[in-house]
Amino acid sequence: MSWKFDNPLGTLTTDDQNARAKKLWNEEALGSITEDNNRLPQPIVGLLVLTIITAFMITFPLWGQRPNAAMYEPYLALMDSPEIQGKSDDEAMAFIVSQVKASGNKWLPKLERHPVKMDDLRLIRDQVIELKNNGADLREYNILGNKVVLANFEGNKRPDGTVERIQPWWDKGYTIDIFFIVFFCLGVMIAVKRLPENDWQPTHGEH
Repeated sequence: MSWKFDNPLGTLTTDDQNARAKKLWNEEALGSITEDNNRLPQPIVGLLVLTIITAFMITFPLWGQRPNAAMYEPYLALMDSPEIQGKSDDEAMAFIVSQVKASGNKWLPKLERHPVKMDDLRLIRDQVIELKNNGADLREYNILGNKVVLANFEGNKRPDGTVERIQPWWDKGYTIDIFFIVFFCLGVMIAVKRLPENDWQPTHGEH
């Protein structure tokens, strides 16, 4: 299989391969179903571009968002406050959330996306306290159900050579999205441009 790249927007196939493709295209009956060699309609291309852009815009806030232990530290700190003693779980949780919101905590956007209940806080509280007492960086631990586990990120390296378990700025969900979109678009382009140029139309055996 030969390639030529002097006119990639026209065809990626050599002249002899194009000649064989044209001959086969004209001779193949395809069960009386004929297919012309037309350009991909511009509205379809525009719709594809619009779909990609809107998908990125809608999912952007969700890329790479995983709840970590540091997020809930302000909640845990208020669990023993006198103001919530004697209150129901719902009332206590509402008070804790309101206090953290009023403080302007930096984790507020993520806390809103990952709400918890008092029972959830009780399940992770002892684990978070133990990690904190051991000097662990709570940002490196994710909340998975009732467990606090070390994140599986392979982030930047510290001066001592150890690897941070914090999601680095370059490891976001959109890097994966971009890779697959580029891969898909290149694949479609290569598949289409391996055909003869669209100024040639098959006669389908004069059918």
